[in-house]
Amino acid sequence: MRRLFGSVRARATLGATLVVAVALVAAGAAVLLSLKSNLMGEAGTRAERSARAVAAQLAAGTPYDKLSGLDGDDGPVQVLAGKKRLVAASEDLEKISGTDSDRVKPQSPVAPGGDDDDDSDGHEEDLEPGEIAGESTFKNGSATIDGDTEDYRFAAVEVETHDRGRLKVYAGAPLAAEHGAVRTALTVMLIGFPLLLGVVAGVTWLVTRRALRPVEGIRSEMAAITASQDLARRVPEPQTHDEVARLARTTNETLAALETSVERQRRFVADASHELRSPIASLRTQLEVAAAHPELLDLDGAVEDTVRLQRLAADLLLLARLDAGERPGDAKVDLAGLAREAAEGRTGVTVDAEPVNVAGSRGQLGRVLANLLDNAQRHARSAVTVSVRREGDLALVGVADDGDGVPASDRERIFERFVRLDAARSRDDGGAGLGLAIARDVAVRHGGTLTAAQGPAGGALFELRLPLS
Repeated sequence: MRRLFGSVRARATLGATLVVAVALVAAGAAVLLSLKSNLMGEAGTRAERSARAVAAQLAAGTPYDKLSGLDGDDGPVQVLAGKKRLVAASEDLEKISGTDSDRVKPQSPVAPGGDDDDDSDGHEEDLEPGEIAGESTFKNGSATIDGDTEDYRFAAVEVETHDRGRLKVYAGAPLAAEHGAVRTALTVMLIGFPLLLGVVAGVTWLVTRRALRPVEGIRSEMAAITASQDLARRVPEPQTHDEVARLARTTNETLAALETSVERQRRFVADASHELRSPIASLRTQLEVAAAHPELLDLDGAVEDTVRLQRLAADLLLLARLDAGERPGDAKVDLAGLAREAAEGRTGVTVDAEPVNVAGSRGQLGRVLANLLDNAQRHARSAVTVSVRREGDLALVGVADDGDGVPASDRERIFERFVRLDAARSRDDGGAGLGLAIARDVAVRHGGTLTAAQGPAGGALFELRLPLS
């Protein structure tokens, strides 16, 4: 059973069919009950009309054998004196049930007024002689007239006569039409409902299959992409504007982002391996020479390579933490004080800062300022200027130098990892190409931006914008 309804199409078809089935059963029951109630009410109205016609004759003093309603054409009629004494009945009445008396032949006459105390229930409506009761009571029963037995709706009406006391008239209306109409409606429902449910199930199955066909295409293409590991492939996008089309577009966007991330990771690993290979090879060479000829040991060069290797490893570790989604924290950081700390001990660096607070990681933001200052000092001729101020609801940190600046075509490329411009290709003067990449990643993770422009002195200007705390 679980396997039979394991697909969305099967479950959708089953669900739609069950919902329609419940709705049809409820609607059918309501229709049948309403139809039965209306037909029962019409039968009761006919029976009451017949009973009141006979009661009017009795109120007028018509003898029992002269009552026009006893011919049986309109249905069975009984006239009871008191409560259960039958004094008149339809001519061809053979059997009756559902009234206060099952007799079909009148009993012996009684003296005028002799029926007043016959089985009285003490709750009779007070009537004047010749008056008919305003309320009627109804019961269901059956009667046999001239050999035909049918179900009837009986109406009972009381009348106060001048010379015969209180009488109760029962008149019945046949329920054959009501039973026939209900049976016909039920038969139509029993035949029509299954056919309608079959149509609903078939239409739902076809519509669901058509709607889910693009989903199957997306699934099969994703399976092929997983098997081939070719992230350049894309799933088919249906030419519609529904949820499936949006799913396909989102899937392709996810594949594009995944392809970019994987390619970036591959380049990162390749570049990191290349950057690590040089200082390690240099350090190994110096140690091997020192092992063979201790007098030729370049201790300063070995220390310098070790420090460079340590810094590169620290940068790679920080980038790995940033790529893993490390949260920057929410501590309050004074950018002015942080800028002064980063500039302390550096020659040619001027700080112009006003108190500005932001939320984030003091260590990471300090690393951003240190990287920007290292980059500025590497390319400056003589002076580097650091400014900190408010700009609307943002904190703006600017680091400018008086060097040659960054060409407009390279102002975005310099933030890529392991990118060094021609002027910074030297491994002695230039870094590994990670400082600006780390600075931008940290800025983005703090909800800010880092951009490059031309400074007032013609050199490079790096602007860090962060939301105020």
